[in-house]
Amino acid sequence: MAIWKAVRASTHSFYRHIGEQMGKTIYDAVIIGAGASGLMAAIAAARAGADVILLEHMDQAAKKILATGNGKCNYTNADQEIENYYCDDPDFVRIVLEKFSFQDTVRFFDELGIRPVQKNGTCIYPQSGQASSVKDILLAEVRRLHIPLLLSVGIRSVHKNHQKLFEIETKERRFYGRACILAAGGCAAKKTGSDGSGYVYAKQLGHTIVPPVPALAALLTDEDHGRLPAGIRIACTAALFVDDKKQAVERGELQITDYGISGIVIFQFSRIASKALAQHRQVRVSLDFQPELSKEQLAEYLAARFCSIYHKEQTMADALLGFFPDKLIPVLLKRAGLAADRKSARCSRKQAARLADQSKRYEVLISGIKGFDFAQVTAGGVPVHEIDPHRMESKKTAGLYFAGELVDVDAKCGGYNLQWAWASGYTAGISVKEINHTKGELR
Repeated sequence: MAIWKAVRASTHSFYRHIGEQMGKTIYDAVIIGAGASGLMAAIAAARAGADVILLEHMDQAAKKILATGNGKCNYTNADQEIENYYCDDPDFVRIVLEKFSFQDTVRFFDELGIRPVQKNGTCIYPQSGQASSVKDILLAEVRRLHIPLLLSVGIRSVHKNHQKLFEIETKERRFYGRACILAAGGCAAKKTGSDGSGYVYAKQLGHTIVPPVPALAALLTDEDHGRLPAGIRIACTAALFVDDKKQAVERGELQITDYGISGIVIFQFSRIASKALAQHRQVRVSLDFQPELSKEQLAEYLAARFCSIYHKEQTMADALLGFFPDKLIPVLLKRAGLAADRKSARCSRKQAARLADQSKRYEVLISGIKGFDFAQVTAGGVPVHEIDPHRMESKKTAGLYFAGELVDVDAKCGGYNLQWAWASGYTAGISVKEINHTKGELR
């Protein structure tokens, strides 16, 4: 091993010297994008002995990490069932996650100083409760490994030249690498750096792109078909239907806004809705505002409540105070065909059953999805069938690797998208060390 490292060091020095003599610095890999996956790729590659450089077009690295977990950075999840990830080929994700597992992630960050704290069941956060801790720890390791990190780099093109080197042309200069790792992100949250430029570079290097759509985003509701009053937060079960076929069911907190419905319960299946809407299919969501009770149990409870000594002299609206959010009460009563000012004592069991049915099955028609500026991740990107999951290497261009959101893999809320970033970045990074260093020789 020591001899091999010495040979590698000598080889690096030799080609670096030749490159510098010709005004070129040749790296084992040029990594485009210094977000979560790019930083992990750089660290993994450098630890394996590769000579890499990080190029970032923003004025700071890992800006998107600061927004994760509401600023607390839910950086992985103990529940790694493959159903939590969205991909055309589940085995692709499984192979990559086996390369760098949830346990590997926890160990990696623990070694760097991030102590794990488990919350909300299986979600893992840093003990500091700050996303900035994760960002700062990664950048500290980049500095420790002496990895060059260049910010505000405007890339014009990425291609392979006649010497079989990757040539990255920027506004100021050119960078050369025997390999290139694209970790430029998707389109979500452009202000953090994800502007879709990675798709341009992937196309320049021979890849196709699955059309990107917003994911982990709020849904817009049709104003004339079930829009609810803004300002309501309520635990519920939400079922997503596409062309009247049930596609997903989620349970959690619903947030009702002036434009539609939001909250984790909606985010979890928003990518399915987003893809269906892009195909001009009908999308609707059925909301159950009392998931703890069956429809029959709820009907019995409401009938008893309306005729109790405490409520029978009240209006139906007043009788429901404390059971449903105030703003939701008149909406449900109207949907059930009941007058809000009707005396509770006059409510029949049949009418109570009608109200129970609306409370358990309130349907809203979805007219759109909040755009990329409001989405947490992107669904779409480089298709997985064009990538070798064992190395994250392109099947079309030798020496080209992918990591993170640029690939057509996304996941539910809960640290899964970051786990994908760590695992894919690590896999791409360690694969760089296997490059044959006779490639890229300047003649």
